[in-house]
Amino acid sequence: MLSNPLRRPRYSAFCLTLLAAFLAATPARASQTDAALSLYGAFSGTTSDSNVNQSPANAAGGMIELRHLVHPWLGYEGTYSFNRANQNYAEPSFACPGLPSDCPASISSSISANANEFTGDWVFSLKLLNLRPFAVVGAGVLLDVPVAGTYTSCSNTSPSCSSGTAPTSTATKPVFVYGAGFDWGLLPHLGLRFQYRGNLYKAAALTSVIQSTNAFTQTAEPMIGAYFRF
Repeated sequence: MLSNPLRRPRYSAFCLTLLAAFLAATPARASQTDAALSLYGAFSGTTSDSNVNQSPANAAGGMIELRHLVHPWLGYEGTYSFNRANQNYAEPSFACPGLPSDCPASISSSISANANEFTGDWVFSLKLLNLRPFAVVGAGVLLDVPVAGTYTSCSNTSPSCSSGTAPTSTATKPVFVYGAGFDWGLLPHLGLRFQYRGNLYKAAALTSVIQSTNAFTQTAEPMIGAYFRF
C-alpha cells in the first residue's frame, strides 16, 4: 500500500508540536517551591577597637525561608530570622575629664536587644537520590532593636562605682550571608533541612554610653529544620 505523501507534513508538524510542548513543560516540572522553618544557635565573636571590647551573647533563634528553584541547580529565596542579640560593651581604661593626666578608670554597659534579619539569597543545588546539597549567598538588612540597657562606671578617684540606665537606639546594618547544607527528603513533599549559615556585618552601636567598635564581625548559625514542598 502506498502512503499518502500529504500525511507526512502533517505527521512531522504533529511531532514538532509535541516536542515543543515537552520542552516548554520541562522547566515547569523542574521548578519547585518550598517553605521551611528552622531553629539555630547564633554564635558571635568579640571585637576590639579604640580601647573598647564588644561581646555579643550567644543565643538561640528561628528562621523562616521561602525558596523557589527555577531549575534543578539554580534558585532564590527570601528569609526572615529572629534571635536575641544582647551586647556587652567594656572600656577598661580612659582619660578622666578635667585631670592633667590619665587615671585608671573603667566603664561597661550591658544592652538587651533583639535581632531581626531580612535577606534575599541565590541558591545553588544538586539532586542526589533523596538528598539535595545546596549553597547559598546573598545580602540583606540586620535590625538590632534594644529592649533595655544598664551601665556601670568605676574610677580610682571615687570610693565606689556608679550605675544607671543606659540610653539606647536601634541599629540597622547591611549584612552579607553565605552558607551550605542539604535537604533530606522523607516524603514526596516533606523533609528535613540541615545547614550552616554565616552572617558578616559591622558590630552594632546600641548605646551612647560607650561607642561601638564598628568592626566587621560574623555570626555562625548551625541550623536544623523542616521544609514543605508545594
